[in-house]
Amino acid sequence: MAKISKKISWEIAKKIFLPFIIFIVFLSGYLFYRLKLSFYLSPELQEEISRHSLAFFILIIGFSLQRITSGALAWYKKNIAPKTKTRLDDELLPFLKRILNIIIWVIVFLVILPLYGVNITALIAALGVGSLAIALAAQDTIANIIAGFMIMLDAPFRIGDRIKLPSGETVDVLDIGIRRSKFLSQDQAIIIMPNLELSKSKIVNYSYAEQWKIKKSSNY
Repeated sequence: MAKISKKISWEIAKKIFLPFIIFIVFLSGYLFYRLKLSFYLSPELQEEISRHSLAFFILIIGFSLQRITSGALAWYKKNIAPKTKTRLDDELLPFLKRILNIIIWVIVFLVILPLYGVNITALIAALGVGSLAIALAAQDTIANIIAGFMIMLDAPFRIGDRIKLPSGETVDVLDIGIRRSKFLSQDQAIIIMPNLELSKSKIVNYSYAEQWKIKKSSNY
């Protein structure tokens, strides 16, 4: 456990090094300004500089959080994902990374905007309405993504299995994607199907049957 924690800490430390250097340089410049220069400036200009400095500090925090999550996910992808039997984490990690980055930077800018007099209440309401509109417009895509996760979890078929599709073709499974899966037909054609259609239909898995026969014969 201590070894794992050490590896995670080192991966995060590598990612956090750059924002740490930026923070040290920024803090040094700000302290120099406060101790040596601020006395010569008007109160209005001091307030303006303080506002910009606080905004920049919040940006550094957001950058640091992005690097920390990136380091943690990179460590998981390198050390944990190859050891798991399911490909769910391999498919999910890039998607999760993008979602976390979006969440971090949306929060950062929602914190910064009030510093410049922006009313974020109306902005949050607009974001909510916009998100609802996007969700309605992309409901098929979202349904296929959810179906893809369920296929990876339930494993009605795996890469390399021979199955019969709902359309009747006997195929070999090439890839199980987040939105679509790919199959190789007996005439060497690539068939790409939405995961939602696969999750709602009957799938005949010949490879599972062969494995069951081998396991059954070995028990006798």
